[in-house]
Amino acid sequence: MSRIVVGVSGASGVVIALRLVAELCARKHEVHLVVTDAAKEVIKHEVGKAWRPPKGVVRHGLRDFRSPLNSSSFVTDAMVVVPCSMKTLSAIANGYAENLLIRAADTVLRAGRKLVVVPRETPLSLSAIENMTALKRAGAVILPPCVSYYHRPRGVDDMTDFFVGKILDALGMENDLYRRWGEKVR
Repeated sequence: MSRIVVGVSGASGVVIALRLVAELCARKHEVHLVVTDAAKEVIKHEVGKAWRPPKGVVRHGLRDFRSPLNSSSFVTDAMVVVPCSMKTLSAIANGYAENLLIRAADTVLRAGRKLVVVPRETPLSLSAIENMTALKRAGAVILPPCVSYYHRPRGVDDMTDFFVGKILDALGMENDLYRRWGEKVR
């Protein structure tokens, strides 16, 4: 079992985060969750209701600076920011830790742990590309949720599973959430 932090910021694509949290919990990982206020609004809009995380998820308040996620002495295996708004991406890249999500990401980076960022914006501005470059140089994995067709998705659920599978791949976790290149069509 590993300890994974999931940060959810206010960009479209929150279903990827919800599916990731469910998958991590099903695999018995210790999940720590930080959700921004904007993400809560996006969840209501995209999911159609408020979302309750699975049992066992440790929830942290966005402004809880007493949270153990603030300290590198609280050892985590990785953090995923999904979806990652450009505001959050910029703040992480520039060390502007105004809330717990950004501070936790900063802590993960400075401790040399794995940070996976799932930026949700298109087209990309030059500043967004430069911020992604800065994060990549700092050791982060930049994993935009780009649509893939080779696995012949049947709908949104298949596409979501593809993205979640890619995130799990980046975390080094085996999964069969999507058909890999060269595998037979399901």
